[in-house]
Amino acid sequence: MKKHKIAVIGLGYVGLPLAVEFGKVFETVGFDIYSKRVDELNKGIDRTLEVESDNLKSAKYLKCTSKLNDIKKCNFYIVAVPTPVDKYKNPDLTPLIKASETVGKVIKKGDIVVYESTVYPGATEEDCVPIIERLSGLKFNKDFFCGFSPERINPGDKVHTLTTIKKITSGSTPESAEEIDQVYKKIIKAGTHKASSIRVAEAAKVIENSQRDINIAFVNELALLFDRMGIDTIEVLEAAGTKWNFLPFRPGLVGGHCIGVDPYYLTHKAEEIGYHPEVILAGRRINDNMGIFVANKVIKFMIKKGKVVKGSKVLVLGMTFKENCPDIRNSRVIDIINELKEFGCNVDIYDPWADKHEVKEEYGVDIIAKPGKEYDTIVAAVAHNEFKKLDLKKLKKDKYSVVYDVKNILNKNEIDGRL
Repeated sequence: MKKHKIAVIGLGYVGLPLAVEFGKVFETVGFDIYSKRVDELNKGIDRTLEVESDNLKSAKYLKCTSKLNDIKKCNFYIVAVPTPVDKYKNPDLTPLIKASETVGKVIKKGDIVVYESTVYPGATEEDCVPIIERLSGLKFNKDFFCGFSPERINPGDKVHTLTTIKKITSGSTPESAEEIDQVYKKIIKAGTHKASSIRVAEAAKVIENSQRDINIAFVNELALLFDRMGIDTIEVLEAAGTKWNFLPFRPGLVGGHCIGVDPYYLTHKAEEIGYHPEVILAGRRINDNMGIFVANKVIKFMIKKGKVVKGSKVLVLGMTFKENCPDIRNSRVIDIINELKEFGCNVDIYDPWADKHEVKEEYGVDIIAKPGKEYDTIVAAVAHNEFKKLDLKKLKKDKYSVVYDVKNILNKNEIDGRL
């Protein structure tokens, strides 16, 4: 194998762990356009909490930079930038296009580019490669080669980490596929799975999270159904879960960088080729409306207990998209907050994991340093460990205060309802 010098473009939740692991084996340059992020990383600080300081410093061959010239001598480029959707739920390839432009400015003959960002099948070769060809003047599969190795990072998970999860690899030619696979094998302890083509690897990634989305949509729909029947959904799922092959999914808000986004990439491509997906979009509709359902349930409990809704003081516990993690991307807690505000509630948001500046910039709301007292309603929206230790009696205004548990983390005898 030739001597590889790695460049990882994008140092977020996906790119940084990659850069660190490659930086233990290969000469590696981590590139990000945000100089503040680069400065923090060079000081051993990762605000995403995905990589501990000692681990970050152990990558002795890693250098982080925001200067384009620093990646010109690399020959193996990995693109790990976000792939969100816009307000109309259409794929937003802007970060991917800009990253491809960056590669196109520095790539040389014989170099390899691997994409890790989640996309629909065909995006690498149809959307990204032409940009690289145009800016570099090089010919695809003659002068440079591409691959796709989808990220499987689970933010906040300290068990299923980058090196312990089997990695899908692929390449635009049999030779480049083998080379890419061998490079990843140097850092992935769990091994690799070499897909037959880039499109197969792209499709595999996008259905992983679409499958989870549909399964969660099913139990969310059960929650809507059982709510009308007056049946506790969690009790039903616990009973059904005694069968050996029953899948242990739970109802809840579906956000984050993957599950709440990836299905739209698949449905976009499906509609582009003339197929209207039904199951996938149905699941998305159910999951996207769960925040509104929760807020309306909370309001009904308040009315039943004699609370005046308008002007009431509500505490929402949690703003991140999942527990014990600072990631606020595509958090659906905002749906609960906005709906409660529509009813005239005064909402306090408390989350010890979330960055208040990021929350303000992304969602336009403020989070408080610590909860106050005398709340008319408390909504446990995220299952942070800190929330399990809270003394709710000290936060409630009176015995008529409502407590609603979205994540099933509180004792049943201290709540009025749960999802």
